[in-house]
Formats: sequence, structure tokens, C-alpha cells
Amino acid sequence: MLRPVAIHCVVSTLLSLWALCNAQSDSSPPVIQLRLVGEKRKHYEGRLEVFYNGEWGTVCDDDFSISAAHVACRELGFLDAQSWLPSAKYGKGEGRIWLDNVHCTGGEKSLAQCHSNGLGVSDCKHSEDVGVMCNQKRIAGFKFIRNQANSEETFPVQVEDVRLRATYSQRKRVPITEGFLEVKDGGKWRQICNEDWTEQNSKVICGMYGFPGEKPFNARPYKSLAKRRKKNYWGSSVNCTGNEADLSECNMGRDIVLKGNSTCEKGMPVVVSCVPGRAFAPSVNAGYSKAYRVEQPLVRLRGGALIGEGRVEVLKNGVWGTVCDDNWNIRAATVVCRELGFGSAKEALTGARLGQGSGSVHMNEVECSGFEKSLTECSFNREALGCNHEEDAAVRCNVPAMGFNNRLRLNGGRNPFEGRVEVLGGRNGSMVWGTVCSDSWGTMEAMVVCRQLGLGFASNAFQETWYWQGDVSADAVVMSGVRCSGTELTLDQCLHHGKHVLCPKGGGRFSAGVSCTQMAPDLVLSAQAVEQTTYLEDRPMYMLQCAQEEHCLSSSADTADPTSYRRLLRFSSQIHNNGQADFRPRAAHHSWVWHECHRHYHSMEVFTHYDLLTLNGTKVAEGHKASFCLEDTHCDEGIQKRYECANFGAQGITVGCWDTYRHDIDCQWIDITDLKPGDYIFQVVINPNFEVAESDYTNNILKCRSRYDGQRIWTYNCIIGGSRSSETEETFPGLHDNQLSRR
Repeated sequence: MLRPVAIHCVVSTLLSLWALCNAQSDSSPPVIQLRLVGEKRKHYEGRLEVFYNGEWGTVCDDDFSISAAHVACRELGFLDAQSWLPSAKYGKGEGRIWLDNVHCTGGEKSLAQCHSNGLGVSDCKHSEDVGVMCNQKRIAGFKFIRNQANSEETFPVQVEDVRLRATYSQRKRVPITEGFLEVKDGGKWRQICNEDWTEQNSKVICGMYGFPGEKPFNARPYKSLAKRRKKNYWGSSVNCTGNEADLSECNMGRDIVLKGNSTCEKGMPVVVSCVPGRAFAPSVNAGYSKAYRVEQPLVRLRGGALIGEGRVEVLKNGVWGTVCDDNWNIRAATVVCRELGFGSAKEALTGARLGQGSGSVHMNEVECSGFEKSLTECSFNREALGCNHEEDAAVRCNVPAMGFNNRLRLNGGRNPFEGRVEVLGGRNGSMVWGTVCSDSWGTMEAMVVCRQLGLGFASNAFQETWYWQGDVSADAVVMSGVRCSGTELTLDQCLHHGKHVLCPKGGGRFSAGVSCTQMAPDLVLSAQAVEQTTYLEDRPMYMLQCAQEEHCLSSSADTADPTSYRRLLRFSSQIHNNGQADFRPRAAHHSWVWHECHRHYHSMEVFTHYDLLTLNGTKVAEGHKASFCLEDTHCDEGIQKRYECANFGAQGITVGCWDTYRHDIDCQWIDITDLKPGDYIFQVVINPNFEVAESDYTNNILKCRSRYDGQRIWTYNCIIGGSRSSETEETFPGLHDNQLSRR
């Protein structure tokens, strides 16, 4: 029999255990919300901030890991994390540092469930604020729960997806510019009540869909349609300022009381109507560009593989220059994109990711509010001290969905980046898949195909494709006579025979094919090297026998006396590779041509053209240079040489290196023996036949002013193609392109 004292002890122990368990059950993780802010370059990255106890604060980078980044990104509705960045890479935050020494296993549902010092317990400074870069894919069925309902703070919009739902009459338009706006939340598409909707909100949505701005629309048909449709409203309004690149950067507005069909009684579902840029305007406006001269732009993109991407260049005093990537962010990139007729920016790129420019760096430390009409209106540091072309800024813009890749495909290749080109064309009154005739098929045509399919640059153009088994039902030729300038958005915008297909070789094994690549080289001549090394030499014919065999002299040399002299305009050419890939000869080593006289191989039969032109563009003297040796003569600091011609080695020019053809080697000249004294234009064109694909052909041409008095020659004002404004270049015919051998 238990005594009362013993009973009392047992009861006391049980009560203590119950109280402890109850206390433990109440110690659930604190309720927090997350957001990504700061100097972003993509909308799915930024400084990680935590909202707790009515206040936003940051997370210290001490002990932070990719596992913690995964947890944070999933809590924000993204699939997972790509990386995390320490040391306030997205700028320093303000206020509290809520979390420090965060340890996650990766399986937690919230960052608050990870071990840490405790909320608000930290010995860090804001110079240690952590940032994360998430996977841009969203979690299917993700539903954002605003668990700080009583707070007056605003939270970023977090939805699974966004779409413009066009009406039946609008669905046939390309691109679709107007429709009901719907957001996907919790796996269901929902409308937004327009009672609090603003033009700034519409501008952000249009930017996401590749359009520079919004426009008014006729609301009457939408009201009528909305009355007949069943509605499923989202439970929040949206509050954008108009400078955001994505809806996820906007804040959620007031809660919408969901009352079934009575929801949004004073309004209707949001409708957004957008203005397309000039390049994407519907065909009814096609005549506009012909009727009006386009003004000289102040900003342009260069070196991008796809429409709407490239290195940012600005015009200053008639000269194009680049932008340094210091402080470069998605707001500034969005200003550029909208200025050029695209939507908002998908990404602000740094570190010359889309190739290095040349010339001056015009802008540094650019600061944009996002409301500017042009990048030139943003504040910036005019001194570019410490900046070089390794820091050139670039952008990737949102562009409209044009459906270009629905009318073209590659078939039979070993991977998605190569194959026989097949197009959807009209035949006997119906649309069928067919091939493209390979007559005249070259790099420019292949470039357009790769761009249209979103596969980057062309690496090769093929005139025979018997080794690729395409669709047998698509063997018939439906397109012939294709000639592209290289700037077209689609293959059917190029010159071609139309309905009157003419292809003597037929399709099948002679169908056109391509291989594409994400990166390409970009050769640029040094204007300074040419200008500083030009001189005249009188050389006897008996010393020019090899040069004559390689057709490096003018035609009058064929009948010249062997004891006579030829007057040669000599110079050095320094050719830099500023692109993203090595420049390699198209011909494989086994097919290089051996020249016995000079005892060397030619990997490209014509690598450069040298010409003297009259001031009106008439050619009066010419020369050419075969690439007997493409090698890395010198490289930028930190870059290893990869190509040298010794012992018949591999030929090419590495990214960041240059090949120098010295003035004293054979054929590095123009034969001007028959030239009369006068003023001329001296022209050098590299890769003139487009044998090797490049990211930018406009800078392959160099033109100088030359004056010859019969005994001496002066060369001055050397200009690289595309480096000056159109008004400046009018004095140099053909400086915008180097299409001299084909057009």
C-alpha cells in the first residue's frame, strides 16, 4: 500500500513531465517570410531577407551552405537553388540581422526550422549579408501563404506562373498582345480583380511578355465576356511601381475578400493590352519602316546569338563604346531592353559574357531608376578608370512569342543542335514539311536558321546531308534560292524563289543542313597597327615569283619584264579574337592545301582582302592573303597560347589572343604599281567569304583614308566597321558590312 507522500511524489513527477512535453510541443519554429532584394541581375536572385516580428532583416553568411540555399529557394516557391553568394554581393542590407550560423540539412520546409544562433542573435555586420540564386523554375502547385496577416508590411508577389489569356478573336494574332491576365496559384489559374489595377502594373506584365509598354483597349467586349464566364479570383491585389522587370518584384496589395460570384462586384478581371516593338509589330504596320527614316539609335546590342541579347554599346560624339559592368543590374538592363523595343530584362550580364567590345568604355557605375526612356538618361560615372573590355556589360531581354520555331526544324542530327533543315511550306494548296535547296547555301543562311530556332550561332553550313536521315516524307524541296544578309529573324524573310522552286540538284542528299553552337569567335582588326605600319617598297620581279604564283600581284605583273620592279603598299595587320570561342579554320587539317613555293599549308584559301578604292567606292588595286598560318602571336595577361604553326601544328586564334601578320611577309601588301596619284580609301576585310561563323561581322572591315603623291603614301583616319554613327560612316561606303564578295 502506497503512502500519501509516495502518491504525492508520483503525481508531481507526472505533472512535471506533462508540463515539459506541453512546453516542447509549444516550441514550434517561429513564423517568418522571405524575399530576395538588392542589386539583382536576375529576378530569381538577390539578397536573402527575413521578415519577423514586424521587421525585415538579413541573414549572415557564416556557416551558410547550398543546403540552406535550397531550403530558402523552396520556401520562396522555386524548385531549388543554383548557388549562394557571401559578403553582401547584392548590396548591404539594413536593420536587424535575423539569422546567423544557419545549419540546414536541406529537407526543412522553412529556414526557421534550420539550426541557428536564434532569431536576432548575431555578431555579423551587413558586409556579411548572404545572397542566393534560385532555379528559375517554380514548384508545381506552389501556393503562397501570407502568414503575417496582421502586419502592415508588404510582401513580394509569389505565384507559380503568369499568362495572358487571349480571346478567341485575338488568338490568331502574332504576337498576342492583349488578353485576360491570369496567375497560377496553388495549381489553379486565377483572375485578378481590376479594382486596384494600375497602368504601372500593366507595364510590368507587358515587359515580361516582351513588349516595351502598355496601351488602352476597348473594355466593352471584355466586360461582356467576363459576365458569361465563371470566375475564380486570386485573393490579393498587386502593387507595382512600373520599373520592375518581373511580377515577382512587385508587392502584394490588399487582400481581396473572396465571395464567389460576388467577388470584385465593382470591377472585372484584369485585362492587359501591350504595344509591340517595331521588329515585332503585326504585318499591317510593315510599311511604317519604309515610309519613315529610322532615327540614329543611341544604344545598340552586339555579339548576341539571339534576338534581344547582346553586349550593350552607347553612342557618344558619333563613336560607339561599351558600358562597364560596375553596379550593372536588372533595372538598368530593363531600360536598355525597353529602349530597343523589347520587354523587360531577363538578365543583366557582367564580365563580357557576350564578348568583348573595342574602342572606348563610355559609361561606368550606371545608376537607373528604371523609369528612364534611354540608358543615356541614367546617372553614371564619366570616368571609366579601372574598367576594361573584360568588364563589358550585356543584357538578355524578354521578347514576344512569335512562334518562329514552329515553322522550321532540324532533322536527323546526332543532337538537337544539328541536322537537315526542314521548313513548313505550301505545296498543292496545303502546308507540308520539306527541305531547302542547298544551292548558294552558306554561313549567313545557317546563322538565320540557328537564330530562328533559338540555338545560338551557326558553326557550319552543309550543302550535302546524306549522312543525316531526315523525315523521308519531307525530302521534297519546298524552298530554293535562299540568300540571307544574316540579320533576318526567320528564313522566310530572306530572299528566295517563293512559290517558283528551282533546284537542279534536288533535295534528299543535297538538302541544306546546319550545325549550331552557343558561342562564336569575333575577329577585330587593330586600326592602330595598320595606320602605324603602312609604307611603300619597290621590289624586283625576280623576288616575287612565289607571290605571283599565289596571285598576290596585280594582273599587269603577268606581262611584266622580269627585271622590272613592283611598287608594294606594305603594312602589318593585327587580328584580335574578342568573341567567346576560338577562331578555327573550317577545313580540317587533312584538307589543307600545300603550297610548294612558300612551303606551307593554307588552311583558308582567302583569309583577308586588301583593296584600294576611289572615294566613290570603285576598286583600283587589290590583294589578298591566304591563311597560311593562324596562330596566337600574343595573348592577354593570364591567357595561354593554344595555336602555333611550328611543326604543322593546329591553327586558330584563341579567345583573348591575336595573330599578327607582319608587314615583311609575302602577300602582306597591295600592288599599286599602276596606281595614279590621288586620294583613296584603303580597305582591309577579314574572313570576307564568311567561311567561319562569327558573332559579329560588322567589325571585320577596316577603312582608312590614303593619299598617294606618286612617291609617298599617307594613311590616316582608320576606322573599324560599325564603330561610328551612320552619319560619320557615310563618308566610307560599305563600312556597315563586309559583304563584298557575295552581294
